[in-house]
Amino acid sequence: MRSNEIKEGFSRVPHRSLLRATGVKEEDFAKPFIGVANSFIEIIPGHFFLNKVAEIIKAEIRANGCVPFEFNTIGVDDGIAMGHDGMLYSLPSREIIANSIETVMNAHKLDAMIAIPNCDKIVPGMIMGALRVNVPTVFVSGGPMQKGHTKEGKPIDLATAFEAVGKHETGDMSDEELYDIECNACPGAGSCSGMFTANSMNTLMEAMGIALSGNGTILALTPERTELFKKAARRICEIAKMEQAEQEKFKMCNILNENAVKNAFAVDMAMGGSSNTVLHMLAIAKEAEVNFNLEDINTISKRVSHIAKISPSLSTVHMEDINRAGGVNAVMHEMKKRGDGILFDNLTIGGETLYEKIKDTEILDTTIIHTIDNPYSAVGGLAILYGNLAKQGAVIKTAGIIGERVFTGKAVCFDSQDDAIKGIIHGKVKAGDVVVIRYEGPKGGPGMQEMLSPTSLIMGMGLGDKVALITDGRFSGATRGASIGHVSPEAAEGGMIGLLKDGDEIHIDVDQYILQVNLSDEEIAKRRATFEPIVKPLKSRWLRQYRTLVTNASSGAVLETK
Repeated sequence: MRSNEIKEGFSRVPHRSLLRATGVKEEDFAKPFIGVANSFIEIIPGHFFLNKVAEIIKAEIRANGCVPFEFNTIGVDDGIAMGHDGMLYSLPSREIIANSIETVMNAHKLDAMIAIPNCDKIVPGMIMGALRVNVPTVFVSGGPMQKGHTKEGKPIDLATAFEAVGKHETGDMSDEELYDIECNACPGAGSCSGMFTANSMNTLMEAMGIALSGNGTILALTPERTELFKKAARRICEIAKMEQAEQEKFKMCNILNENAVKNAFAVDMAMGGSSNTVLHMLAIAKEAEVNFNLEDINTISKRVSHIAKISPSLSTVHMEDINRAGGVNAVMHEMKKRGDGILFDNLTIGGETLYEKIKDTEILDTTIIHTIDNPYSAVGGLAILYGNLAKQGAVIKTAGIIGERVFTGKAVCFDSQDDAIKGIIHGKVKAGDVVVIRYEGPKGGPGMQEMLSPTSLIMGMGLGDKVALITDGRFSGATRGASIGHVSPEAAEGGMIGLLKDGDEIHIDVDQYILQVNLSDEEIAKRRATFEPIVKPLKSRWLRQYRTLVTNASSGAVLETK
């Protein structure tokens, strides 16, 4: 056991003495030590109950002959951090979480880990840290939130609340209607109920094989979720007590390999996941030392049918509905019918291969999960666009597009999200425009703010199918419309998006993967000769460190190390 390094031999008397002080008994020293990485924090709806979840998991670990040691990571709620400078800390928190997992697990030589994430950057941060530690790890999230309902019974969620602000701003929604949505959009515990970033990542963990079936769809605070917690705890103990040779194949880097990364992207395409998954999966692939690049995503997208349309993508379907219709396994089972090479038969943490896991799972409601013969789209729900405006790529959630997939319009440029919000509210953006929000990338923000407020205002003001938006920042999973993010290179590093002027003609063709500004090479060279990127002043020492080290979105916004 790895933990023998801190508990065996006469030289470890001080170590054992300290462990005894925490409650470790004589008989416990022969047992595997299991890290229970908990992301409990009281200000996030998907996390405020995870302290109780950890108690369930630790009791099951003890009952199965192992010793649990709980520790915590931080968390940022993107919805609460949005719309002010708190959002600058969201993406950087991913690195703190990854570092904390690596630090605790390696400093104390724990044998295996069970990770309890749920929302926002916490899932990818924990995965990245687990890959560095590379011990057997089971992930089990807190579970999704129920969808909300208005007084009239209409299904609503967090995206409804953001878009309601835009409707109220234009006078299309009363104070009473707005308050009804405020009180009912998020009815209780769990990760926000649609296919936003949290549920996208919780779903993809099933595809990667690092979480058990149901992880992405079984509702929080249900008996079924409690049983999933216990099953995950039992499984990590089974692995931790295996002979070393057998245990080796369940190490994190052996489960989350190249095939697992490709499976995750394929399921992402089939379910129309958040565009943030691109950012996080690229970072995860780098931690796993998997050779996967941004351009590989379009190759996968062309082969995968989009068969599950989930809120906010013009749908009233939520995660509880996907669960009722057969869950992620049913989606994968249907995907596999399209042919070989769509999904790879990879070992999962449960002990079975992916094909074995999904072989008996059928769609239970084809109005919720479509068949491959009746897809929403013959291609996947995400695409990567290229052109002189995004030489290293940009991301669009095609599943959320409203209106035409080919768009040409005049640029209306803003050098921050705050300026864009003011401009949209005061009528600066008209039908036919392309809203440009720059200096919000990983370096420029820094921290790559989510643009849910401006996109929700655009939707709420009735412009969703009449304008496009491009940014070197990113979008919430709740974003919909012709919204293109992750533009790389970003403005802060001299990218073309920083050279744009009001009135420049921008051309978007989603099906041809094009993002282009219609300027001559001579005009671009002239502008570049005098271009000086804006450098925002920063008081925060941590954000200054982050800005110095972070790479752009095409690299997953990972921190550069030598």
